[in-house]
Amino acid sequence: MAEQNKKSEDTTHFGYAQVKTEEKAKKVAEVFHSVADNYDIMNDVMSFGIHRIWKRITMEYVRPRPGQKMLDLAGGTGDLASKIAPQVGETGLVVLSDINNSMLGVGRDRLTDKGIIGNVEFVQANAQSLPFPDNYFDCITIAFGLRNVTHKDQALASMYRVLKPGGKALVLEFSKPVLPGLDKIYDFYSFKILPKMGKVIANDEESYQYLSESIRMHPDQQTLRDMMSDAGFDRCDYVNMSGGIVALHRGYKF
Repeated sequence: MAEQNKKSEDTTHFGYAQVKTEEKAKKVAEVFHSVADNYDIMNDVMSFGIHRIWKRITMEYVRPRPGQKMLDLAGGTGDLASKIAPQVGETGLVVLSDINNSMLGVGRDRLTDKGIIGNVEFVQANAQSLPFPDNYFDCITIAFGLRNVTHKDQALASMYRVLKPGGKALVLEFSKPVLPGLDKIYDFYSFKILPKMGKVIANDEESYQYLSESIRMHPDQQTLRDMMSDAGFDRCDYVNMSGGIVALHRGYKF
């Protein structure tokens, strides 16, 4: 039994495949190095632009205030950071963090092009071991990034550690459809259409096949809420969007 447990700890899922735990981060990095240049275009195409609505709703829960310190974790190309930075103002701070330097570079370029540079820092970091002081941020956001983390429990614990008492964490992520019949339509689109779109638009069918598989391997709404509670967060809840295809989870530190 001990040998079986050790074997399960030595491997983890990469999409539907089983890989050595220490190899997953490298494989995920390869995916996002590959898709970085076309990431924003593919987001618009594969979600029919609805990802912008999901993020707009998320911002209604973030509610940044002047002077606050905010962490946009796995922030990629900076969609949320670019919306948060003007609202925290010159006295505030937004840290755009991502484990992937290609994605972080695209985010830096995008924010620079928009003139959003004075109150934004760019930090390459692993969500499982964030390089920030305890009780530092007023709010942490992570949008469509948690499912790619090898040890999600460690990432949630790390987020809790760097969050200030009274602060909140918001996790926007693909989840499990709850409307009757939607799961079959979603599966067909994810596995038959989306990878082909990746091939045509980004010349990368394999990466988008992985993205579809990674969504299916991500915890469902209730499981993720329980994981946040186990990490120490209080008043954990979630809001389904688009019939549960996406869910916004929320937790507080008191």
